[in-house]
Amino acid sequence: MNNKNYAKLCEEELSKPDMRGKTLVLQSCCAPCSSWVLTYLQNRINIKSIYYNPNIVDEEEYAKREAELKRLVDILNAEYPGASIEFVKGKKETEKFLKAAKGYENEPEGGKRCELCYEIRLKEAARLAKEIKADYFSTTLTISPLKKASLINEIGERIAKEEGVAFLPSDFKKNDGYKKSVELSKKYGLYRQNYCGCPFSKRNTEHEETT
Repeated sequence: MNNKNYAKLCEEELSKPDMRGKTLVLQSCCAPCSSWVLTYLQNRINIKSIYYNPNIVDEEEYAKREAELKRLVDILNAEYPGASIEFVKGKKETEKFLKAAKGYENEPEGGKRCELCYEIRLKEAARLAKEIKADYFSTTLTISPLKKASLINEIGERIAKEEGVAFLPSDFKKNDGYKKSVELSKKYGLYRQNYCGCPFSKRNTEHEETT
């Protein structure tokens, strides 16, 4: 069993000398999940918040979440003069996700399909970090109480070894992180979706709402 305290490991890493001059590529799934994560990180490290979510098939939903994340980044940069957050528009690679999810369409939330989705997103964050010579890569995914931080971190650590770029561990839901993200979503009037993003997650949510 993995008993690592990833929230503590994250704080220890961010507390190292000269972190303010380093750069993090942060895979950002949406504005609500990013709200507390970006607020927590904004005075600790330079952030490139990449909107990369190939699991979101619906064009309107994809565009809405992208616009909200960009709006959030603008809000936080204005609210925190010392912040260094850059919005990065990621590639829309829906087919990559659908190909990986083939055969796992009926998996429950948090199952193998989700694991493959985490890997796709983290690999892209690592690829970009390596390309632009950023110091770290990470993801906002651990803010969700429905996602296993240990699994996400294990995938990130493995990709870090494969790609030769450091992974910033996290469990952003800890220390009331998720609660703070909900509060910030209300404060900034962020669009808060009711499903993760993929068509299979949407189908499950719609089924639950009608039963």
